[in-house]
Amino acid sequence: MSTSLNRAALPTFAQVQEAAARIAPYAVVTPVLRSAVLNALTGAELYFKCENLQRGGAFKFRGACNAVWSMDDEQAARGVVTHSSGNHGNALAMAAATRGIPAHVVVPDGAVRTKLQAIERAGAILHRCEATQAAREAKAEEVQRATGAELVHPFSDTRVMAGQGTAVLELLEQSGGVDIVITPIGGGGLIAGTSIAAHGVAPQLRIHGAEPIGADDAARSLAAGARVGPFVPDTICDGLRTLIGETNFDALQMHRVEVTTVSDAEVVAAMKLLWNELKVVVETSSATVLAAVLKRPEVFRGKRVGLILSGGNVDIELLPW
Repeated sequence: MSTSLNRAALPTFAQVQEAAARIAPYAVVTPVLRSAVLNALTGAELYFKCENLQRGGAFKFRGACNAVWSMDDEQAARGVVTHSSGNHGNALAMAAATRGIPAHVVVPDGAVRTKLQAIERAGAILHRCEATQAAREAKAEEVQRATGAELVHPFSDTRVMAGQGTAVLELLEQSGGVDIVITPIGGGGLIAGTSIAAHGVAPQLRIHGAEPIGADDAARSLAAGARVGPFVPDTICDGLRTLIGETNFDALQMHRVEVTTVSDAEVVAAMKLLWNELKVVVETSSATVLAAVLKRPEVFRGKRVGLILSGGNVDIELLPW
């Protein structure tokens, strides 16, 4: 039985390819959208991979689905458990439902109401805890011991990282290839899987990450050359308030990921642009990628840039404007 104390291995490119085949019957091949207005504004050719239109409204379904269908029948029958502020918990509940197995989700106090409602609708059993990483992991281990369920960590799980990497495989095929890929960075499951998958296809491709200034542990870790310790996040980007995982940080270093930090004000401005110009609903965490491109036009100008819009789960009664 796995625990949150185990350090996951980074997936191989072959494992990302296997994940793509494994989740194909269940995951949506999300569209790639373009905007002449946003291209003109940034001076770049932008390709937006709309994971906000994935099942559950976020890329997280890819990793959760790969984890659920990677288990043998005996382990799967005992169910799965995770801790999540919303999107991963919803994704795991939905993935578990595709296999007809139980899902337990530990949710921190203060999580977005609409995301909790989505987890419950998907059929998961909710377990509450304090809003700290330590409390989340401790509660998940408690549930795991009581039920025998398999822990599917939100980002530090080889199966999850492999599943998340499938989004960029689709993006590269749909766009005909790009020079740069940029994703948001929270715990690091998406950026790790993306880095491995993208460089498996195109080793020369540049990988960028976007991170809120109020949760800039990945940027500070890269600058220090070592992963920083726990911090208290201060950002509206609720999906990116997590300390980057150890293995995930290894991936950032190995794949020479460059991180741009953006303010909440810059995120809100980018979010408005995405809603107005792409005509899609994206959450604050997703908007960090466009905010980063707008903040550093000299890096992206004249390039073909793939931006992964990570999710679209927002509470429309509590929009940031």
